[in-house]
Amino acid sequence: MNLEDDTVRDIVVSVVSVGVFIVAMFVVGSQFKSGGITGTGALEMVGVITLFVLVMTGVGFWLANQH
Repeated sequence: MNLEDDTVRDIVVSVVSVGVFIVAMFVVGSQFKSGGITGTGALEMVGVITLFVLVMTGVGFWLANQH
């Protein structure tokens, strides 16, 4: 199966973006091991999710303009 260079770039950029999101969620979650996630932790999680949505939107626009 041959993949074009554009397809490989799309895959790599998407996987890296999702990987950064997973690491960010892990970092935020690991700060609240003992007592569970507090209101501050929940706000941080919402911030990470919001940032992820914005980053993926930007990545999508960037990838769409590369073709």
